Amino acid sequence: QVRLVESGGGLVQPGESLRLSCLASRSIFSAYGMGWYRQAPGKQRDVVARISSVGSPEYADSVKGRFTISKDNAKNMVYLQMNSLKPEDTAIYYCNMRSGGSDYWGQGTQVTVSS
Repeated sequence: QVRLVESGGGLVQPGESLRLSCLASRSIFSAYGMGWYRQAPGKQRDVVARISSVGSPEYADSVKGRFTISKDNAKNMVYLQMNSLKPEDTAIYYCNMRSGGSDYWGQGTQVTVSS
């Protein structure tokens, strides 16, 4: 089993920034990939960004140029730098690890963008 713990969410105004962090309970070095997903009220959970085992990132079109995913294998950490936040970015953000044919999820962290 893998435990993922997110942190860094909060309430910000449009245009501001936040950095989300995800700490894994075991090494992420051998994981097939890590990612961030989000779920807004009444909507399905969608991918925001993913990063492969070799560090190649992929982004949803809605966040390209504003969000950056990164990881630190030595610390078992994955990050999501979110800049120029918009009200439509409001959601619960979940960390994901894909490993050994299984998906693991954190408990989520709330991000609210509102003036």
